Amino acid sequence: MLPCDLEKSREIVFHPLPAGQAERALALLQGLDGLYIDIGADGNCLLVRYHVCEYTLEGLETALASQGFHLDNSLLVKLKRALAYFCESVQRKNVEANEPDIKSQRAFMKVYDSHLHGDRDETPEEWRDYK
Repeated sequence: MLPCDLEKSREIVFHPLPAGQAERALALLQGLDGLYIDIGADGNCLLVRYHVCEYTLEGLETALASQGFHLDNSLLVKLKRALAYFCESVQRKNVEANEPDIKSQRAFMKVYDSHLHGDRDETPEEWRDYK
């Protein structure tokens, strides 16, 4: 199955010190539904895969930082991180914008039905199905 545009594969890169942060973060995040995690080849990063409507890289990294984990703050990693934060934020807003507002549609339909607007069929009900 091909991943859709809203399924993300990202790296969470940790600072080399203190050692073992990736393993501890893996143990912490492993129980979350819809989040697939693996340790990267170098041992200082986590490879995460998730749906952007359920999780964001910013949310995951903020949660890890609040638990005392130290993320890598090199320039390249910070640029990648900022780009991912921005793209995921825009995608989440676009997904929200495309959801139909059912309540307002129903309210409009009630108003439309209650007003006389000349768009009524005067044919009696029993004649409408006559063939």
